[in-house]
Amino acid sequence: MSVTLADVARAVGMSASTVSRALSGTEKVNDATREKIRRVAREMGYEPNQVARSLTSGRSDLIGLIVPDIANPFFPPIIKAVQSRASAKGKTVLISDVDEHPADEIQRARVMRKRVDGLIVVSPRTPVESLPELAALQPIVFVNRKVDGAASVIIEASEGIQEAVEHLASLGHKRICYLNGPRRSWSNSQRQAAMRAACAELNLELVEFGPFEPQIQAGVRAADLVHSRDITAVIAYDDMIAMGLMARLTERGMRVGPDISVIGIDDSPMSGMAYPTLTSIHVPGTRAGATAVDLVLDLVDHPEDAPKPVVQLETRLIIRGSTAPAPPER
Repeated sequence: MSVTLADVARAVGMSASTVSRALSGTEKVNDATREKIRRVAREMGYEPNQVARSLTSGRSDLIGLIVPDIANPFFPPIIKAVQSRASAKGKTVLISDVDEHPADEIQRARVMRKRVDGLIVVSPRTPVESLPELAALQPIVFVNRKVDGAASVIIEASEGIQEAVEHLASLGHKRICYLNGPRRSWSNSQRQAAMRAACAELNLELVEFGPFEPQIQAGVRAADLVHSRDITAVIAYDDMIAMGLMARLTERGMRVGPDISVIGIDDSPMSGMAYPTLTSIHVPGTRAGATAVDLVLDLVDHPEDAPKPVVQLETRLIIRGSTAPAPPER
């Protein structure tokens, strides 16, 4: 026989309503009582009846998470953080990968919203004119894109890019290339603007190529463009493009570091395994995911009066082996 809520209540000598409040995380139960009830419930092997809880509370205890491409190294740290934080709050996460198809995003969100208490949408590709339709599916939190009238967790690229450009300037680089990301990417527009501002401030020449998809093969294609110009340093939209670039430049006889410096963005686990190791701008994906869960659950608990905050997280440069002093001018 499975352990029931009444069994736990008898074991701790409290009412079933008190036990129910403690296990559901309500603030109406003090910390010591809540911890005692949860400990006894764990020891007895109690598992809450989610269907019954949903019927009683009107909630599913589910959070919907939508990402553009689950295979892109930028997203797994965010996904893991969302799952970890949600689990700690007694919630389960449903994940949908739209496979870089912007047209699917709103439809997926509509379907998920019928089943979940709130939505988290990471790096949405939905065109700006359609964002109000997506933002209307409250409670909803956007990660890595600012949306008017909605809660957002913004990963601010300007500080990390400023550090990257200053790093290259200190190494003597005067002509820098930026490899743009997807045309539909809000992040790319922010990174592009930060690149232009930093290069203008330091009086450096900026060459731009792209747009490119966030794929290694895109970096391979970009390498031939970079090779054809007198460029000594490159900052790529993300680590995958940067690693494809490095591989192709090496094939063409260029030494990454001594002949050309390369910087990626994301500081993905692969950046430390590349050869040479990839200098990259660290993006706080773990913090972004955890913060998004806290925001969406606050919106779920206070749907009428909860503010729609915009939380900004900073980026920073991680220096590794792919950047070096500029080669002598030819």
